[in-house]
Amino acid sequence: MLEVSNLSAGYGQIEVLHGLSFEVRKGQVVTLIGSNGAGKTTTMRALSGMIRPRAGSIRLNGREVGGLDSHDVARSGLAHSPEGRRVFATLSVEDNLTLGAFPRLTGSRPKGDVAADRDRAFELFPRLKERREQLAGTLSGGEQQMLAMGRALMLRPEILLLDEPSMGLAPKLVEEVFRIIRRLKDEQVTMLLVEQFAMAALGVADHAYVLENGHIRFQGPAAQLRNDPAVRAAYLGGSH
Repeated sequence: MLEVSNLSAGYGQIEVLHGLSFEVRKGQVVTLIGSNGAGKTTTMRALSGMIRPRAGSIRLNGREVGGLDSHDVARSGLAHSPEGRRVFATLSVEDNLTLGAFPRLTGSRPKGDVAADRDRAFELFPRLKERREQLAGTLSGGEQQMLAMGRALMLRPEILLLDEPSMGLAPKLVEEVFRIIRRLKDEQVTMLLVEQFAMAALGVADHAYVLENGHIRFQGPAAQLRNDPAVRAAYLGGSH
């Protein structure tokens, strides 16, 4: 599905990722955890084309997508729900969702039933259905997060990247976000998850990679890392 080999990336003169290699298999939920500044969001941005890798390979279903522009990465089947949500504030909830299906509507991905998928998004996120005509910029932070996730799902992606979906949310909304992630997992949606609540991420993931200073320090089945004393001491203290 997704194969990342020797990935290096950064900003300006600063290199953040130093030869990162990992994989996400079809139907898996994989999580990247680590302290602030470890390179998690940089990894997601490099995968989705928000920044250009300096070296290495990113292959999606055998096709090289590393270095492509974001819209071409999306056409290849990778959807990114980014840190900070980045909804289209002056458009309605419904229009935001429809834009998530843009590659399908323009023929660069199989079209399928866009209206049915929009209805599915409203079923997954009932609050969005109640606010379907409301401008996205007037939604609460939690509602905007749901919209960002729903918009990404509208691509019918091969893999869904979720970057800090619980950031800034109240505990009840964090629980709601993870309920949805578990449901998507049950539906065999392939996901790569970056999440500040490492224990929660390890509780839902199949496999995990622990990043430290742009390198992978630990990897393994999520349940195993969740109970590893070294991982718990270094990365899970204070996590929920």
